[in-house]
Amino acid sequence: QKLSVDVLDHLEHLALVDFRDSEGVERLQKAIQFAEQLQEVNTDGVEPMDSVLEDRWCLYLREDDVTEGNCTKELLENAREKVEEYFVAPPGNIPLPKLEERETFLQSS
Repeated sequence: QKLSVDVLDHLEHLALVDFRDSEGVERLQKAIQFAEQLQEVNTDGVEPMDSVLEDRWCLYLREDDVTEGNCTKELLENAREKVEEYFVAPPGNIPLPKLEERETFLQSS
């Protein structure tokens, strides 16, 4: 099944992945075909779960021992952009091709 430009655009924005060339589109189509196999699984009568561990009475947690800390300054030195004490990761940080370019390689895939 062919991917529409709208679906491709939506997936690029969700995943921040660039499917600009025919190889990327082909890989995406194969991943969708693989995932569609889940539709064949019969889930009639199966209650949705919040967690795979929800049938346990008690979850066993480890002790939370802090061994290092106070390294905010060193960590933020790795940031390309920061605001106050936070990393900045702008949405849509991948260059997207023009609409005409996407239509061309979608037709050829």
